[in-house]
Amino acid sequence: MDSSSKVALIGAGLMGHGLALVHAIAGHPVKMTDISESQLKIGMDLAASALETMVSAGSIARADVAPILARITPATTLADAVSDADFIIEAVVENRDVKRTVYAEIEAAAPATALIASNTSYLDVFPLVPASLQTRFIITHWYTPPYIIDLVDIAGGPETDPAHLTTMRDHYRAIGKKPVLFDRFTPGYVANRLQAAMTLEITRMLDEGWATPEAIDDSIKYGLALRMATMGALMKADFTGLDMTRRSLSNKMYTPPEVKGYSETLEGLIADGRMGVMSGSGYFDYGDMKPDELFRNRDIGLLKLKAAVETVEKETPLSPKG
Repeated sequence: MDSSSKVALIGAGLMGHGLALVHAIAGHPVKMTDISESQLKIGMDLAASALETMVSAGSIARADVAPILARITPATTLADAVSDADFIIEAVVENRDVKRTVYAEIEAAAPATALIASNTSYLDVFPLVPASLQTRFIITHWYTPPYIIDLVDIAGGPETDPAHLTTMRDHYRAIGKKPVLFDRFTPGYVANRLQAAMTLEITRMLDEGWATPEAIDDSIKYGLALRMATMGALMKADFTGLDMTRRSLSNKMYTPPEVKGYSETLEGLIADGRMGVMSGSGYFDYGDMKPDELFRNRDIGLLKLKAAVETVEKETPLSPKG
């Protein structure tokens, strides 16, 4: 797969528009579609806005914006989007019936040689995939915003041709991403499973009143995140000393939180209409700041942090492979 390969993006939502941008920046011609023309327009607008943010942060040159956007073409039907695609990415809602319908439409309209990928996280989609697509169907799971966060989880199904997995791993490495290849689908992969465990503990602390949202996020930002950004978790353990890890594991005073399936704190916020950034409040209040301003500020902060971490890794490597 090279930059001339044609990409079809099914879904123009928060992940879809970002994935269209990832591939357009890499030089691919992209067709993006959505079930709603209004959502498709929103997706195109979000892609343009994200590029402006990247220009502001100095990660994209102003002269590159128009050519990148010109590579993204809105398609009003799935059939049009996939008709001449070399690579098809499904980024629709995590719903079995919706995905099954999308895969059937892809089977009917896509070239017989097209490689198909799903952005699924926890849902095992392989049982939903038509038999004729199984050998060329893979998972490429991204993290938002994908044009900044470089991690890509890659996994195949029971019948996936392993060559497709290595092709995608090598391609994403070549464009500066950080693919992690799994030998089978594992719900949540690594990053989301770790986040899920952290969410259980956070939920317990909030529901039982142990800590405020401010205390929790400050502890993560100024304690965990800074160290993990340069060392990860296991290298950090090496620096601390594995004997300390052993003692921590043997400490019987700690009881992991139970999986309740809900949070009283979360349910209360949602009942009050505090749905997050898009509604102006969630765990925190965002005042008069509009969602587009908040997303822009988030992206600029991430881009600056990413650049700083890359500089640290280059100038002060912590392992032989740098």
